[in-house]
Amino acid sequence: MPSALPDGEPMPEDGALPASALAGAASRPLGFYLHVPYCATRCGYCDFNTYTATELRGSGGVLASRDNYADTLTDEVRLARKVLGDDPRPVRTVFVGGGTPTLLAAGDLVRMLAAVRDEFGLADDAEITTEANPESVDEAYLAELREGGFNRVSFGMQSAKQHVLKVLDRTHTPGRPEACVAEARAAGFDHVNLDLIYGTPGETDDDWRATLDAAIGAGPDHVSAYALIVEEGTQLARRIRRGEVPMTDDDVHADRYLIADEVLGRAGFSWYEVSNWATSEAGRCLHNELYWRGADWWGAGPGAHSHAGGVRWWNVKHPGAYAAALAGGRSPGAGREVLSEEDRRVERILLELRLVEGCPLTLLKEAGLAASRKARDEGLLEAVPYAAGRAVLTLRGRLLADAVVRDLVD
Repeated sequence: MPSALPDGEPMPEDGALPASALAGAASRPLGFYLHVPYCATRCGYCDFNTYTATELRGSGGVLASRDNYADTLTDEVRLARKVLGDDPRPVRTVFVGGGTPTLLAAGDLVRMLAAVRDEFGLADDAEITTEANPESVDEAYLAELREGGFNRVSFGMQSAKQHVLKVLDRTHTPGRPEACVAEARAAGFDHVNLDLIYGTPGETDDDWRATLDAAIGAGPDHVSAYALIVEEGTQLARRIRRGEVPMTDDDVHADRYLIADEVLGRAGFSWYEVSNWATSEAGRCLHNELYWRGADWWGAGPGAHSHAGGVRWWNVKHPGAYAAALAGGRSPGAGREVLSEEDRRVERILLELRLVEGCPLTLLKEAGLAASRKARDEGLLEAVPYAAGRAVLTLRGRLLADAVVRDLVD
């Protein structure tokens, strides 16, 4: 089941933000994340805030219907306009995620995008992305998205091997994600991502290499590769606990990461964030870079999180409760927190260190600086950028990124 929301102070009914949230806003990019909480089935490893028809039956009523979801989300975009007032920034990125956004009609996704454009305007070079399940789109669907303003699409491939997909409870067939890349290119999409997962129980090194080869052969300009995390409360966690499938250990994850970096690098992909590779700077996911660089974004939809100027807030999780709040003229916000300067410093280190540009050493305190020198000497941080005042992870450092961060934030 979906994970719990964080603790925080109550959100005002009108969604108003502290003045500090918008101070200096003109100097920060603004993005929108639009969450679509519906899935045809629940994958065994997933703890995202998503719901199948069975899970919603009798608990959300007509308010939770997929049929009117685009209208409901549009209401929150209009609320965002009221809350942000006369903020003049055009939106730099829009990312439609889920769930499976492409369970909605293509016209619904286009209408959701149009609401952002109509209320805020889009930057001339705005990046407009949707996630897509390979089995829920075809050439006509992708062409309608492209005509409606989308210019980037991200397909959930996960693996090229049927037995791996079965453990993950993925419903698409091997080969379909690769075909989707060709269909997206034919529809006019310049930027296409494939999402991969490594470390699934039963996956071998050869399976992983075959997946990477298939992904590269499809011709995307971006690949995301994530280690499988087994979250408590998921079907996969229960299967592992019962001994039905083995747990993959950290050493296997490390080996698979090294394989990914080697194979992708040989094919012309460069890492720019620990789990992301692109064939060019233009191929990077700008929306995710907003997150990693602490910019502003409004997350619309059930359970979506937002951030502006050091204020973070999140929506109620259930689609029915979300729709009921907006129908009643109230913010769907469930809570918020105002980050302290120290919170923001720590977050900058945690997020920026994951990027190929690294983080400035000026963010570190005395203990963190001492730890950074040690990390450099141990080959976890690159020596040349360090001499220029930046902490940049080496390949070995990327394998131990969480440990490096823990030492640097002291």
